[in-house]
Amino acid sequence: MFELKGKIALVTGAGQNVGAGVARTLASQGAHVLVNDIVADRAGEVADAIARAGHAAEPLPFDVTDGDAARAAIADWPIDILVNNAGNAGAETMEVKPFAQTDPDEWAGPIEVNLYGVMYCTHAVLPGMIERGWGRVIGVVSGAGTVGVNIGVAAYSAGKGGAAGLLRSVALEVAQTGVTVNSIALGLMSNTGDTGVTAQLERTIPTRRLGTPDDVAALCAYLASEEASWMTAQTIPLAGGSITS
Repeated sequence: MFELKGKIALVTGAGQNVGAGVARTLASQGAHVLVNDIVADRAGEVADAIARAGHAAEPLPFDVTDGDAARAAIADWPIDILVNNAGNAGAETMEVKPFAQTDPDEWAGPIEVNLYGVMYCTHAVLPGMIERGWGRVIGVVSGAGTVGVNIGVAAYSAGKGGAAGLLRSVALEVAQTGVTVNSIALGLMSNTGDTGVTAQLERTIPTRRLGTPDDVAALCAYLASEEASWMTAQTIPLAGGSITS
């Protein structure tokens, strides 16, 4: 079940954390995984670790916010599975503070990586998927973009919410082609770092624990599989029982 042998999967932002976990799991299910990251060394390290474990992977570093770079990197690959995972603020560090205290210049990073990065990569792989009559596009979004959060990440929320809406519409456009498109709305993850409210928020999660890369990877493996052929245009909450959509 959830066999991915013979499929080529691209996981963006896979040089660490959730993306690395997704890349490892898809490879263990038989996919040939292209490990993307803006930092080439990170992509290489994850790809090498997957190869040492006996699975197929190679690095494919590029900046998802550069549309030309994304198209050029993907051009030679018939991508069957795209996991749009790259996020946060891309190459920048996301500063947590109330929206009213932000400057418009600070919005570009979160919007570009979380929305435009998804647009560029999805747009690059979609024609080939449609032509071949099979494809899986998965967006790693956030409850911050579906119901909002009061922790000072409004621009990030806007990017994630925009990506979720984009992918739902794309899903409906391609629903009869054999291509499915879904998003996973994550709750608080273990790799987010301490923003000063992490411990307080963790206590509100019904399962009383943070999410892990393995949690996300398992759902991605299902969504990428043949068994998920009737699952499309969905934004699926994955948040330990918290309401994220």
